[in-house]
Amino acid sequence: MKFLATFLLFATVSAAAYAQRTGPEVTSWILNLTGKTGYHGISSNVQQVRYSTDNVYVSCTCIPGYDIGPWAGNPNTPMNQNFVFKITRHPAQNTGTATATPLGHIGVWTNGVSIFNAKDAHSYNNQNVWNQNAIIVEGSSFDACLGHPAPNGEYHHHLNPRCLYDDQDSSHHSPIIGFAFDGYPIYGAYGYRNADGSGGVTRMRSSYRLRSLTQRNSLPDGGTLQQSQYGPDVSPQYPLGFYIEDFEFVQSIGDLDVHNGRFCVTPEYPNGTYAYFVTLDVDGNAAYPYILGPTYYGVVPQGNTGPQSGHNTPAEPVTTYTGTSDVEAPADARNLNIYPNPATDIATVQAPSTDGDWRISISDLLGHNVASMGTIAGGTVRTFSVAGLVSGVYLMHLESGAQTRTTRLVIAR
Repeated sequence: MKFLATFLLFATVSAAAYAQRTGPEVTSWILNLTGKTGYHGISSNVQQVRYSTDNVYVSCTCIPGYDIGPWAGNPNTPMNQNFVFKITRHPAQNTGTATATPLGHIGVWTNGVSIFNAKDAHSYNNQNVWNQNAIIVEGSSFDACLGHPAPNGEYHHHLNPRCLYDDQDSSHHSPIIGFAFDGYPIYGAYGYRNADGSGGVTRMRSSYRLRSLTQRNSLPDGGTLQQSQYGPDVSPQYPLGFYIEDFEFVQSIGDLDVHNGRFCVTPEYPNGTYAYFVTLDVDGNAAYPYILGPTYYGVVPQGNTGPQSGHNTPAEPVTTYTGTSDVEAPADARNLNIYPNPATDIATVQAPSTDGDWRISISDLLGHNVASMGTIAGGTVRTFSVAGLVSGVYLMHLESGAQTRTTRLVIAR
């Protein structure tokens, strides 16, 4: 009994130290530890996470673990991108001229899939003045998960990745679902009402709105245009919202700033962080600017943006993250992803892709049940609170008929 108590104390301290050493930028990724494949037999999710004092290197194929396709009218085919994205562990506010989010990947979801901005790479008369909104122009080619492949085979999302997390769960703070290339986290659609973490949970509202336009002869910042730069009049062919310049930022009409984020307390950052949020309207539809704003909040290191980018090779000593903790996960943790792990107040579990529901429970290392979390459908994800559990090492169990999956869950605060 004394040995067990000593082990529990050691595990608790080790877990806390491990979480401090790694942090959410290391632990939030959906690691593929079982060789699972996705579209066309390509390895899915994130294959490896390595980290140094300053950076995290995320190796991924850009193929998610859930089913994707078809893409109506889109002739492109998803392909293995063999990305190694480099995420800074020390993001910093850009106090100079804001960096515009470029075409191509501007961040990466926690399952290794690329994030694109709101543009579709085409503009009126090819002048780069009135830029087409990909959600309006290309939306018919999105699959059920709201993604589609680019001409280079890069599967990506311009908006809310609905298959990655429960985007309708308004009872909990949304999980981290990605990182922008300035190093700041991206959360789902729900956050704490107040930036200090108080007031309960609410939908994060964009501070952009459609302009009151009938003629496109000025820009949202008030800049005047030459007549040759005018866009087409608003019409059924070119409805309001067809171009991203149809939107304007209005301070404080929503919760978020011009970059579509704010500095706030989150479950993973109890002392506060700058964070982006996916934005939805009151009906659950995507709201401009959808993920990141037209510009980044932070300084963007080199390596992830520009032609042929996202193929970084560490030039510094790195440690490979194992996916759970310093302690080996049980052998029967197949097809069971928990993130973040270590967790603070919330955790998200992805159930094995099987028919039927899985019953979720958590026990301590003595086998005593400490929490029952209800059920989750096979192949889906669910976010739940672990705020009632003290720091330590636990076992999470998923049971469906005669099938059982068990893995370690570390709570560290």
